[in-house]
Amino acid sequence: MSDHQPIAPENSRTSYAPLGQPIEARACEPGLYLVATPIGNLGDISLRALETLAAANCIACEDTRVTRKLTERYGIATPLMAYHEHNAAEALPKIIARLSEGQAVALVSDAGTPLISDPGYRLVRAAVEAGHAVTAVPGASAVLAALSLAALPTDRFFFEGFLPPKQGARQKRIAELASIPATLVLFESGPRLGASLADLAAGLGARAASVCRELTKLHEEIRRGSLQSLAHDYADGGETRGEIVIVIAPPADIETADTDVDELLRNALSRVSVKDAVGEVALATGRARRDVYQRALDLAKGGDHGEK
Repeated sequence: MSDHQPIAPENSRTSYAPLGQPIEARACEPGLYLVATPIGNLGDISLRALETLAAANCIACEDTRVTRKLTERYGIATPLMAYHEHNAAEALPKIIARLSEGQAVALVSDAGTPLISDPGYRLVRAAVEAGHAVTAVPGASAVLAALSLAALPTDRFFFEGFLPPKQGARQKRIAELASIPATLVLFESGPRLGASLADLAAGLGARAASVCRELTKLHEEIRRGSLQSLAHDYADGGETRGEIVIVIAPPADIETADTDVDELLRNALSRVSVKDAVGEVALATGRARRDVYQRALDLAKGGDHGEK
């Protein structure tokens, strides 16, 4: 697999200025380019993404005002066109027409990786069906950033996106999610965060979770705890402004094997007290504290580690 995008001949070039100095960018081969953009910090853009955006004939974006901040920051003059949920029926054929003319079109979302909670998949499907090349230029993703920060299992995860805004539909969907044997990753808006956490706590029980707010931005905040404690925090006035990702541990009975719990406990008991080790492992695995505590006592009695 190639580690760079296809490029046009050397004599086909445009320029951009990522550091204030003009740089020549080789033009892209015709096709659709799915370009990941920063989720907050504009410095989180790859060199390949900058060159692709500069060399494309057009950038299709959710909100031209948002994307213009990025292109102006890096001296990119490529024309912008709006492509979003509300104008997709009109804009999609125009993009396919550009591709049919041999143009290179870059697709971006307002933040992160295109197609994640946006209508970009319809464009990709149409481009593929029309026989056009589609190339991914990967980069920032709020889903993966939150998952890496949550201190929860990452071997399997299920991305849900946004829960339904109305409580009845939200509770029904949470009940459907309860048995999924994977870490759950959700998006939520600030005004609905407290209510959603309360419903998640009621529907999923005492699972460990993490609320990741304003990732990569100046006021980034990560709160970890049980769903109940987090629901209480945000009902009690926790800050809810900005972009929010919720990460929730899998069901305890299928999430972590006993041997894995024992290994985590042995490691923790070698460093901290039984009480602190129990808290650490319960948070990391989503298991009930009482179950982890009993296992810690069994290990301690077995002579693996003395209580500290």
